[in-house]
Amino acid sequence: MGHHGRVHLDHVSYAAGPEGLGACVQRIGANLGAAFSDGGLHPSFGTRNFVLPLAEGCYLEIVATLDHPAVDRAPFGRAVKMRSQAGGGWLAWAVGVADIGPIEERLGRPAARGHRRRPDGFDLLWRQIGVNDVAADPQLPFFVEWTSDAEHHPSVPGSAIALRRLEIAGDEPTVDAYLGTSARQPLDGVEVDWVSPLDGDTGVVAAVFDTPRGEVRID
Repeated sequence: MGHHGRVHLDHVSYAAGPEGLGACVQRIGANLGAAFSDGGLHPSFGTRNFVLPLAEGCYLEIVATLDHPAVDRAPFGRAVKMRSQAGGGWLAWAVGVADIGPIEERLGRPAARGHRRRPDGFDLLWRQIGVNDVAADPQLPFFVEWTSDAEHHPSVPGSAIALRRLEIAGDEPTVDAYLGTSARQPLDGVEVDWVSPLDGDTGVVAAVFDTPRGEVRID
């Protein structure tokens, strides 16, 4: 996971809109020229996802809520539901950290345990923190520490598709302060274009990918 203390972009999350999860996965997969795989269920969040491995230790997930009471209890479930009901679209970006402890201390609260049961039965485990902050101010990332072995991370080394650029409506110094570092540092080869929020709405506006068929922008 890189040397201690370094943060990197772990994944970007897109919430399916009224078209539903299957149609959304088909549409974005067709745009990127790639097939997503069924990621399985997040039982504690009341959500499920499809994942597309990207290069550089990163992946793209498309999420939707389940008809399940956990949705309204779990911050992540609530965030997905709100975004889907607003028409769907980019939900969040997540940074990976080797040790979430210092961030728990800085934010003054404990990380939540997450798990996802893949269709093959394997239970993928992690801890995450910051989803409530993202729900309040979507320009902010949340933090993930994977507790499953690195070989189970949803990214694939040398994947033909790489995330090249994120367009984020927001204020770079605000995000830097939240990260405790420059927002440009954790993103490795990923550029960030900061754009002015429309109507005060912050968050990921678009992502640009390198694919075998050229550059593709998903907004």
